[in-house]
Amino acid sequence: MLVRIVKLTLKPENIPSFEQIFNDSKKKIVAFEGCTFLELYQDLNHPNIFFTYSFWENEAALDNYRSSSFFINVWGQTKKLFQEKPEAWSVAKLQSSNQF
Repeated sequence: MLVRIVKLTLKPENIPSFEQIFNDSKKKIVAFEGCTFLELYQDLNHPNIFFTYSFWENEAALDNYRSSSFFINVWGQTKKLFQEKPEAWSVAKLQSSNQF
């Protein structure tokens, strides 16, 4: 399993637009082949900073998603809202106290 963490720093005035895009897209993202989990987090001290946290079966599944027309369309809308360049990490889960 691959865990994908993406940090998104938005222009504060674009937060509602981002939240709408995420709400409109989340079911399609998690339904994409190879995606098994998706969450959105918001920084408590900097409300314009968000993190997406998703589980993918493997790197090929994530790559297929990232090359899909759905992702290209959503990312095209989302990247206009950024204040800073997004950061992303693909990591392996080593331990968990949860059942995920």
